[in-house]
Amino acid sequence: MRSDCRSRLAQRIAPLVLALAAALAPVAHASASPAKGAIAWQVASSDAEVDKAFALAKQDGKPVFLYWGAVWCPPCNQVKATLFNRPDFIERSRAFVPVYVDGDKPGAQKVAARFKVSGYPTMVLFRPDGSEITRLPGEVDPQRYLLTLTSALDAQAPVKDLVERALRKQPLTAQQWRLLAFYSWETDEQQLVRTADLPKRLSELAAAVPSDLPLVRDRLAFKAANARSDADDKKPDAAALEADRRAVDRVLAAGPGSEELSDLVFYYAESMVKYLAPEGKERAALAHRWESAMDRLLAAQSVSAAVRIDALDSRIALWKFEEGDTLSVAHRNEVLRDVARIVAQATDRYERQAVIPSAAHVLTAAGLIDESDKLLKAELPRAVAPYYHMLVLAGNAKKRGDAQGALQWYEQAWKKSEGPATRLQWGSGYVGNIIELTPGDVNRVSAAAGSVISALEPKNETFFERNERTLQRMARKLTAWEGKDPARAKAVAKLRDQLARTCARLPAKQPGRANCDNVFSGAQASS
Repeated sequence: MRSDCRSRLAQRIAPLVLALAAALAPVAHASASPAKGAIAWQVASSDAEVDKAFALAKQDGKPVFLYWGAVWCPPCNQVKATLFNRPDFIERSRAFVPVYVDGDKPGAQKVAARFKVSGYPTMVLFRPDGSEITRLPGEVDPQRYLLTLTSALDAQAPVKDLVERALRKQPLTAQQWRLLAFYSWETDEQQLVRTADLPKRLSELAAAVPSDLPLVRDRLAFKAANARSDADDKKPDAAALEADRRAVDRVLAAGPGSEELSDLVFYYAESMVKYLAPEGKERAALAHRWESAMDRLLAAQSVSAAVRIDALDSRIALWKFEEGDTLSVAHRNEVLRDVARIVAQATDRYERQAVIPSAAHVLTAAGLIDESDKLLKAELPRAVAPYYHMLVLAGNAKKRGDAQGALQWYEQAWKKSEGPATRLQWGSGYVGNIIELTPGDVNRVSAAAGSVISALEPKNETFFERNERTLQRMARKLTAWEGKDPARAKAVAKLRDQLARTCARLPAKQPGRANCDNVFSGAQASS
């Protein structure tokens, strides 16, 4: 199962990125007046509710701040616990209409298709007329986030226009350049730049930055290097690779005042070292320099427990470049001490939803799987979304080679999960893991997949975005699994018929009907 959380660590720990009581509680009661000192969230999980929020924004002459999240998502809980509860953010929220879209609510995936949002969390600022101003990052410190939000609110042009002006070598203000540097390129969904063009465009933007904004230049150049590292279709040429090395060297060597680059150092260590340095001494040397930069930045600023866990995860990856997959006893003991200290620092229930699964992953990555299980099980009774923790427990069991134990946790996570989109994602993940771990259990595959399909609400909005992708992945796995085996073919044929009956209950001209009809036919075409 693939996670739709926009966090490097969250993507790795999922088997497939305000205290909530003060900030999100008003979300659950949209018709009531918000409590004093709380964000006046407008809840929206349908086009009609979104249109109502934009009408309010137009009436009041305010921008719209759209937050796309999920209850279970660790990075979402982190932003709730460290940003949305800040008095300065709550005060700033008076300047816009805040809209909360819970991706697990019925109809929310159709809203996601409308605004081209996918991974959680995504935060987008719009003009009252619905035109997009910018997408805001979720993995920078709260103070930097507020500065970026202020720049976006004060911007005279949407980021899309700023990109075009910058590429035409037209002048931008320093504030506008910073808005480009802190744009959430990871959640762009090709709104500004096609994915294939992103490395080149970011490099061009970096080259156009005025000389008196070196940190802006370095941030954009680093993002260009990261985009090239993600491009699987072709290797960069020697000149581009050398330019990327220089950009990363500048970020790692940045002195006092460079804290606005710290998220790059904390979150991208493993992927960038692999990209920039071949095996051997060069890789070990870059890993050592990267760890030194992390140490310096952690000492220079106050960071949250979740950021410290992510930095520790990166540190473990760097150690493995030097030591191999099995860490030294000294490093394992250091991980145990650091995890205990960081977990103790996370006292807010919602921050713990972000920290505990990540901390458990860190322990597993360090070879401390039993300790990882112990931490997760102790947290289950008080977790905001315990079913997410269960997925990590399932992953641990799979690492041990305990197929039945893994499937028990996957099944339990599915049955405990809440919200139609999450139940669909967790249930399809369970199906995929049955196929992977016990492919001969035809009855179990049939029963689980049949339950997932039977839970689908036959409405147009059901078959969009994450729901659609989830069903297509399950269909591909089932199609590949059936092969030429008669019993499996019979089981999959029944599942196709079951889904077809659900699809037939939708009006023929609705887009969701076509999406539903194409689930299995698309799977056959790609298999």
